[in-house]
Amino acid sequence: MSPTAPLNPAATPFLPALSTLPTLPDATLTATLDLLFEPSAELHALALPTLRTLSFSSYDDLISTLRTQLLAIAASLDAQSRGPLHAILGSHPRLGEPKKETLSAQSAAEQRHLNSGAGAGKEEEAARLRALNREYEERFPGLRYVVFVNGRGREEVMADMRRRIDRGDLAEEEREGIEAMCDIAADRAAKLQNSSLEAAEGSA
Repeated sequence: MSPTAPLNPAATPFLPALSTLPTLPDATLTATLDLLFEPSAELHALALPTLRTLSFSSYDDLISTLRTQLLAIAASLDAQSRGPLHAILGSHPRLGEPKKETLSAQSAAEQRHLNSGAGAGKEEEAARLRALNREYEERFPGLRYVVFVNGRGREEVMADMRRRIDRGDLAEEEREGIEAMCDIAADRAAKLQNSSLEAAEGSA
């Protein structure tokens, strides 16, 4: 597959060569962003000019650049102008509710262990997680709880949700959400690059 071809969701996901980014069509760039983050028109609008005008030494460098941009936006916006930033943060699915939302392949894999198991105890945990999602979104209208799960179980995630709800600091939530979103993107980039390398070695 040519690295300049639009990414096909039905095909094996891959990240195009960084050197090709400035000349790729918008559809390929937005599909690349969607692999790393989650589909978001607001993120596309922010990131496309960056991808076309800057050069990057690695995908970690690219993600770090977007992280810096998002944190700068969060620090500069007044309370009435936060809609686009909140839309970007809100593009991540709610944790623990896969049956109610369409998850990307990446999000589904990241949440798999949160949604595994059965029985009364697991159902009770799932209900508590749904209740915390609702409470969080009532406490921070326009935001969605975002965390880099990274193997953590429901109890640890719910304790973090409780801490952040009780803290009640919108600016800190925006900052933590941006950091988590970019940590997730870096983890996805590493996994996608490893998969591409393994596929190349397997076909050699």
